[in-house]
Amino acid sequence: MAIKTYGIDFGTSTIKISRKGQGIVLDERNTIAIADRKAIIATGDEAYDMYEKAPTNIVVSHPVRSGVIADVANMTALLECFIRKLSGSKRPGTADYIVATPSDITEVERRSFYELISRSNLKVGRIKIVDKPIADALGAGLEIMSARGVMVVDIGADTTEVSILSLGGIVLSKLIPIGGNKLDEAIKGIVKKKHNLYIGDKTAENIKKKLASALPNVEASVNVYGRDVVTGLPALMEVNSKTVYEAISEYLYSIIDAIRIILERTPPEISSDIIDGGIYVTGGSANIFELEGLISKETGLKINICEDPSNTVARGLGRIMDEPQLFGLADALRPKNLID
Repeated sequence: MAIKTYGIDFGTSTIKISRKGQGIVLDERNTIAIADRKAIIATGDEAYDMYEKAPTNIVVSHPVRSGVIADVANMTALLECFIRKLSGSKRPGTADYIVATPSDITEVERRSFYELISRSNLKVGRIKIVDKPIADALGAGLEIMSARGVMVVDIGADTTEVSILSLGGIVLSKLIPIGGNKLDEAIKGIVKKKHNLYIGDKTAENIKKKLASALPNVEASVNVYGRDVVTGLPALMEVNSKTVYEAISEYLYSIIDAIRIILERTPPEISSDIIDGGIYVTGGSANIFELEGLISKETGLKINICEDPSNTVARGLGRIMDEPQLFGLADALRPKNLID
């Protein structure tokens, strides 16, 4: 029987798993709920539903932070649960794994993704690593194997990665610690400042999805529930889009600055390719209203918001597994001898 191959995108907010020949087979929150410090009671979307609502004996955590593994034990347990779920067995058979990792991280951080799988209780065949911008571009349907350069901006939950790719590799890349979660925090802060209202992360995310705009020409509002700072009692307030724009605009311009830095360092021949093809934007926060207009206004370039931008990395991993000519883009990473 052929060995199964899984492609894994360990996102800060969500974990997505592709299976060779089947595409994306799992898309759930990268969240785990543990009771009394030992018993796993929920994983994925079910665990996320408990976030900010659990009693003190239940800890709901996110094992990945800023694109890298912050809690190895919980991430291992979460991965094992998901693979068992996909295989339909408590003892899954041997499988190969391809993992997408940010390109602008240390070798130790990159190795942690490898060792997470190799030291798990899963039956593991080969483990390969692929730079996330490469998988991202492939998932967006871009041609990266030719000498034509492409620019991809991936706005994730905790980070934004700006990359130039050509000939199947990364020419330039910059990772900045700004993503959707930072926008949520900014919204929480301004609602507290302007309305004297404490709101949770989920409420802030919901406000962002409904009201966030990259340009200040949108007028809309939503009613939100929270806790009054002064009285400590539950309260209902109206938040408008101008308030949200005020909260997030600084961070959006930080992303613009990162794009400019990469453009300034781009070789002239690739610059001409980018002028022709434009900039491709992926990641969950690519759906912010008028983001295309803001980046175009500030760079003077054509902006392409990719279709289904939050799933481009997982789709790219699927292409690497399914298309033999692309499989070489994933590299084997061998663990160093601990004596060294």
